[in-house]
Amino acid sequence: MEDEERSSMVIGLIENRAKEVGVAAFDLRSAALHLSQYIETSCSYQNTKTLMQFYDPVAIIISPNKLAPDGMVGVSELVDRFYPSVRKVVMARGCFDDTKGAMLVKNLAAKEPSALGPDSYYKQYYLCLAAAAATIKWTEAEKGVIITNHSLPVTFNGSFDHMNIDATSVQNLEIIDPFHSSLLGTSNKKRSLFHMLKTTKTIGGTRLLRANLLQPLKDIDTMNARLDCLDELMSNEQLFFGLSQVLRKFPKETDRILCHFCFKLKKVTSGSLGFDNARKSQLLISSIILLKTALDALPLLSTVLKEAKSSLLVNIHKSVCENQKYAAIRKRIGEVIDEEVLHARVPFVARTQQCFAVKTGIDGLLDIARRSFCDTSEAIHNLATKYREEFKLPNLKLPFNNRQGFYFSIPQKDIQGKLPSKFIQVVKHGNNIHCSTLELASLNVRNKSAAAECFIRTEICLEVLLDAIRENVSVLTLLAEVLCLLDMIVNSFAHSISTKPVDRYSRPQFTENGPLAVDAGRHPILESIHNDFVPNSIFLSEASNMVLVTGPNMSGKSTYLQQVCLIIILAQIGCYVPARFSTIKVVDRIFTRMGSMDNLESNSSTFMTEMKETAFIMQNLSPRSLIIMDELGRATSSSDGLAIAWSCCEFLLSVKAYTIFATHMESLSELATIYPNVKVLHFHVDINCNRLDFKFQLKDGPRRVPHYGLLLAEVAGLPRSVIDTARGITSRITQKELKRMEVNYEQYNALQVVYHVAQRLICLKYSSQDEDSIRQALQNLKESYLQGRV
Repeated sequence: MEDEERSSMVIGLIENRAKEVGVAAFDLRSAALHLSQYIETSCSYQNTKTLMQFYDPVAIIISPNKLAPDGMVGVSELVDRFYPSVRKVVMARGCFDDTKGAMLVKNLAAKEPSALGPDSYYKQYYLCLAAAAATIKWTEAEKGVIITNHSLPVTFNGSFDHMNIDATSVQNLEIIDPFHSSLLGTSNKKRSLFHMLKTTKTIGGTRLLRANLLQPLKDIDTMNARLDCLDELMSNEQLFFGLSQVLRKFPKETDRILCHFCFKLKKVTSGSLGFDNARKSQLLISSIILLKTALDALPLLSTVLKEAKSSLLVNIHKSVCENQKYAAIRKRIGEVIDEEVLHARVPFVARTQQCFAVKTGIDGLLDIARRSFCDTSEAIHNLATKYREEFKLPNLKLPFNNRQGFYFSIPQKDIQGKLPSKFIQVVKHGNNIHCSTLELASLNVRNKSAAAECFIRTEICLEVLLDAIRENVSVLTLLAEVLCLLDMIVNSFAHSISTKPVDRYSRPQFTENGPLAVDAGRHPILESIHNDFVPNSIFLSEASNMVLVTGPNMSGKSTYLQQVCLIIILAQIGCYVPARFSTIKVVDRIFTRMGSMDNLESNSSTFMTEMKETAFIMQNLSPRSLIIMDELGRATSSSDGLAIAWSCCEFLLSVKAYTIFATHMESLSELATIYPNVKVLHFHVDINCNRLDFKFQLKDGPRRVPHYGLLLAEVAGLPRSVIDTARGITSRITQKELKRMEVNYEQYNALQVVYHVAQRLICLKYSSQDEDSIRQALQNLKESYLQGRV
C-alpha cells in the first residue's frame, strides 16, 4: 500500500534571463496539472522554494542550460544545493517546447480549452507551458502510459490565489514540522500545526490539509462557507457522527483511482505478457474495485446530507448525491464486475478479489486461469496443514505479502532445537521465525503466474468499461475532491474542535481592510501541552499598524508571535480559532524574521542571514501582508543594530501592512512618542529576591524590568565588582533615554491625541453594533477629546 506521507508530484522547472520562472507540477496520484509562472524577486529564489516546499516533489525536471540571470544561482544549482535527495532529471532543451506544451494543455485539459484563455494567453505564459511539455513527456515515458484526452484537471497560477507563506516562515512557524524534530525524535510532545490537525482518515484528505496549511485561502466567501459547515456540524451531533461513519465506508485511497482512468496503458499484446504488465493490470483492476466500493457508499452519503442546511453541504448533495452520472457509471460497472467484489486491504484477500472481479463466463481463458489460481492456493494451504502434522508445529501460520507471496511463520517457543533442514530462508522476526520450503517456493511461482494471467485477461475484458469511465472522468474528479474536503472538515477541523473543552474555540470574522483583533488568543499547539496556558490579545488597525512587544528572555515573546500567525492561518483555512473572539483582516502573505543562526552553506553569518531575510520582506510585502520580526539587529554592534531596527520600523510604518515587532532594545519604545501608529506592549515580569517571576501576561505600555540582564549575569557567577560597574553604566544611559522620551512626548503629544481619535473612528467604521450604540460611542469619544482624556 502506498505510503500516505509520500509525495506524488513531478515538477518541471525552467527560467529565462528576465528572472521569470515557469513551473509545471504534475500530480501522479490524482492526475492533475498545476502551472505557475512568475518573476523571481530575489537571488535566493524564495518564490520557487515556497512552491517546492508546497509540492514536495519526488522528481524535478530541468533543462541542461542554467540560463541564470546575473547575480542569480539558476534553478539547476538551486536543485543541487537545496534538494539533493530529490531525483533530478535533465532533459534536452528541445523537450521544453512551449508550442507543444500549449497544444498538450488544450488537448488534455478536462475543462474547455477556452477556460485557460485565448492564444495570446499562451504566448504570455510560455515558460510554464514549456515546462508542462517536458513534464508530460517524461511522465508518459517513465510510467509507460498515454494520458487520455480531456482527462486532466489543469489549474494555472493556483498558488497565487491563496495566502503565500515562504519556506523560511513555514519552518519558523512550525506549520509542518516542529523545530529540531530530527533531534528530538517522534516521542517529543511538541507537535506542528499539521500534526495537531492530522486526524484525517483518507490519504487525499491529509494531502489537502497540508496544502491548505501551506497556502491558506484568501476568498472570504469560501472561508465563511467552510465555517457555516462547521457551525452546523458543531450544533448537530447526528449530522457530525453520521458523516464520520459514512466517510469510513469510502476507501482510504479514493483519490488515487483517478490517475488510472486518466492514464491509458500502452497496448497489451500476448507477446508482452509479463509480471510488469500484470502489476499494471492489477492496479487498474484495483482501481475499478475501489471505484465500485466508493459508488456503493454514495447513497449512504446522500441519506446523511439530505437534511443539511449549510450551503457547502447542500451544494455537495446537489452536485454529487443527485448527479445521475454516478448511478450510470455504477450500472456499467455492475454489468461486468461481480456484485460481491469489494475493496479489501488484506493482501491475499485483495488479490483474490482482483482475480475474481469480472463475472464468470465472460472470458473462457480467464476462467481457466482462475481455476489454476484456486488450485495452487488450495495446494499451499494443504501443504501448511501437512507440515503442522508432520513436524508437530500446531501454531504454524501461513501469512502472505505481495513481495514474497506465502511464507511460514512459526512461534520460536514451539521450536525444539533446530528447524528441520527442509525449511529454508530462515529469518528471525520478533518472537517468530519466518521461513519457506522448496515446495512452497514452487507453488508460490505457479500461484503468482496464475494470478498474473488473471489480471491481464481481466484487463482485456475491462477495456470497453474503462473507455466508458474515461468519458466521465470529470465527475470522478469532483467526487474525489468532495470526499477529500469532507474528510478535512469533518475528521480534522470538527474532530479537533470537539475534543477541546466547550467554547474554547470560536468562529472568526473576516474583513478586507478592517482591524486584526484577537481577544484572549491561545497558542493552538502549546495549549494542548500546558494546561495553564496564559491567553493574550492582539489589536492592529490602519491607524495603529505596528505593535512593539518588549520583555526579558523567556517571557513569551516568540511564542506570542507564533501564536498570532497560527491563529490567522487556522482562520483562513476555514477553521475555528483558539480565542474568545477574533476578527481577521484577510492576509495575503505572512513574513517572519525569527531565530538566529549562521548559514554555513551560503557562507552567511547570523547577521547576514538576518539582513537577507529582512531584505526579502522589504522587497515583497504588500498592504495586506502580516510581518513578524523577532529580535532584529541583535547579531551586530548595539548601535548598528538599533539603527537598523529603528529604520526598518520607520519603513514598515510607512506602509499599511500590519507589523508585530518583538525586541530587547528598550530604546525602540521611543518610536511610540514620535509615531502615533505605534503601540508598545510588554510581557509582565515580577522580581522577587533578585529572581524573575514570569507571568506570560501581555500588558499595555513599555515597562523596564530593572537590569534583568544584570540579574541573569549575577546568577551566572560574574564577579560582584563587574556587576556593580555595569549597573553604574546602564543607570547613566537610562537617564539620558528618559530625558529624550520626555522631550518627544511634549513635542508630539498633540498629534498623538488626534491620531487616537482617528483610530477609534476607524474601529467604529467596521463595528457591527446598532446605530444607537455607535452614536453613544461617538458622543463619549467627543467628551473624552474635549476633556483631554483620549
